[in-house]
Amino acid sequence: MMTSASHAVPAYSLAITMGDPAGIGPEIICRALAALSAHERASTLLVGDCATFARASQVAQLDLSFCDVERDAEVAGCVPVAQIDMPSGAIPPGEISAAAGEAAFRCVARAVELVQAGRAGVIVTAPLNKAALHAAERYYDGHTGMLASLTGAPSSFMLLASERLSTIHVSTHVSLRDAIERVTVERIMDTVSAGYDHLRRLGLTAPRIAVAGLNPHCGEGGIFGDEDDRIIAPAVSESRQRGWDVQGPISADTVFYRASRGEFDLVVAQYHDQGHIPVKLIAFDTTVNVSLGLPIQRTSVDHGTAFDIAWQGRADATNMRAAIDHAWRLVDRHE
Repeated sequence: MMTSASHAVPAYSLAITMGDPAGIGPEIICRALAALSAHERASTLLVGDCATFARASQVAQLDLSFCDVERDAEVAGCVPVAQIDMPSGAIPPGEISAAAGEAAFRCVARAVELVQAGRAGVIVTAPLNKAALHAAERYYDGHTGMLASLTGAPSSFMLLASERLSTIHVSTHVSLRDAIERVTVERIMDTVSAGYDHLRRLGLTAPRIAVAGLNPHCGEGGIFGDEDDRIIAPAVSESRQRGWDVQGPISADTVFYRASRGEFDLVVAQYHDQGHIPVKLIAFDTTVNVSLGLPIQRTSVDHGTAFDIAWQGRADATNMRAAIDHAWRLVDRHE
């Protein structure tokens, strides 16, 4: 499935995956590359298809050239690419296809291989399409679940990072009914721990973490549900016993406002929309998706494949640049 290397791939700080080739991923990668310094670009490896990146460069009206570092000698000024074997089948721009889903999967799988082999540092992912993945019989709920499977991690966590507000989620891509069932003392504590470790990695010596309540007004003493008193409060208490600065449960209708004003460094959200809505409201274009709890480090854009504008020269790379900037912070701390 993967391209076999004829010579070793040199080590790179970042590995950026192409994403779904029918979407805006290749274009926003090219636009983001054009904004990098020469040093940063030389330390960045793309994972995908040289021909697709070349077409995206033309669409973005850029003059980038790409070379397959696993087969060809590097050329000065050429953007290095770890070339994947592109699947057979047409990949119509802006449309769901099994071939596009398979290509997106192969990019992520190859990036994981490179990191595990010590050939790349932090993975940055362009968007993929879940329906295309499923059409390719790759039944994942998105990047986070895929990366957990590929690395053998027992679980993973999604953190949305922005300058004013950051959230980490107890659960993400499950139904609201299932999300409530996943609110357990153990899972909340694991989520707090993952967020705490990440903030420490970024240089915060004493991260301040707030845990959002599940029910309106944290259940109002059991009137609107007892999960906040029965599950969340004990998890917060045990977290504090570990010496962490954790507060909660705090009603969700106030905690995100308080965090956005600087009172907390991170909010633990109990389910997908509880955490996503406030962050995207505040920082829709600059929010970065970070996967935690894995043996590798990964950042991503926090938007989809945007099929409606794909391959039209209209894609905005602001979010991709933010994902790359956050990845560089992880590289700098790791080194």
